[in-house]
Amino acid sequence: MPSPPLVDNLDIVIPTIRSLAFLEQWRPFFIKYHLIIIQDGDPTAKIEVPEGFDYELYNRNDIERILGDKAWCISFKDSACRCFGYMVSKKRYIYTIDDDCFVAKDPSGEDINALEQHIKNLLCASTPDFFNTLYDPYAPGSDFVRGYPFSMREGKPTAVSHGLWLNIPDYDAPTQMVKPAERNTRYVDAVMTIPKGTLFPMCGMNLAFDRTAIGPAMYFGLMGEGQPWGRYDDMWAGWCVKKICDHLDLGVKTGLPYIWHSKASNPFVNLRKEYKGIFWQEEIIPFFQQATLSADSKDVFSCYTELAEKVREGLGHLDPYFSKLADGMIAWVECWKQLNP
Repeated sequence: MPSPPLVDNLDIVIPTIRSLAFLEQWRPFFIKYHLIIIQDGDPTAKIEVPEGFDYELYNRNDIERILGDKAWCISFKDSACRCFGYMVSKKRYIYTIDDDCFVAKDPSGEDINALEQHIKNLLCASTPDFFNTLYDPYAPGSDFVRGYPFSMREGKPTAVSHGLWLNIPDYDAPTQMVKPAERNTRYVDAVMTIPKGTLFPMCGMNLAFDRTAIGPAMYFGLMGEGQPWGRYDDMWAGWCVKKICDHLDLGVKTGLPYIWHSKASNPFVNLRKEYKGIFWQEEIIPFFQQATLSADSKDVFSCYTELAEKVREGLGHLDPYFSKLADGMIAWVECWKQLNP
């Protein structure tokens, strides 16, 4: 049998506080790939991993041992800890998935190989500069529509592939409360490039990216224990990443593949985590929309460092937390460089 695509050049990163029985359903698709498991919470708890998987596991003690006095920049008691796995990986590509996400089925009843579709998305160009109304022009059976400039048809390199979810949608707490029984049953067979200049709410539960192109910006912030908000870790990373992708002429795709999201989190617990963010995002999003990166920022490191200082200056009035977050962004970059010389 031929090897799966990118088997030697992609790591699967999974944050967890529990045993990983969910991997049994993913076995046909994941078994040949290397897993990086980030254990959150109690480092003495035993995490069971099904037999046969190739993996390395890091807990809080490991994070503190490896990062030393900068370990504080990695969140504790929050799935944002997953970004430590991005940092310690040595592969070009990352796929990250939550442990309550299972294999979905397409409309024909076939199991969806989410990882394979993400790889197709990443290895295929994006079209951020001009929207193609037939979605991804490089997909089988599609093409550029009439009126699409020929000078733009080569596209741009794809840095991020953002997958979606069947069953439990990724809603905020207020929406969960007013629609407790709502389930996503719509399978839309489409991938599209998010246009340049447009932000989006990135979800980290079914996400792949080119670590070489954008990894140092894929920081999930300071969330969890001791922090004033939660459940904005992936969205924070998404706002930063999209701003930098636009600046560096990289593409971000969203749509296929779908996974089956099995478990709705408690909306009242979520509201306690989110409530400051619900107010803050009304200023954070305009901040990112208006922020510009200088021509001197020519790589992801310089872009992210510049963006960190803009966060300190532009969002510090909201709460002292944002100055600390800017420090965390700088510490994260320093740690990344230290582990990836």
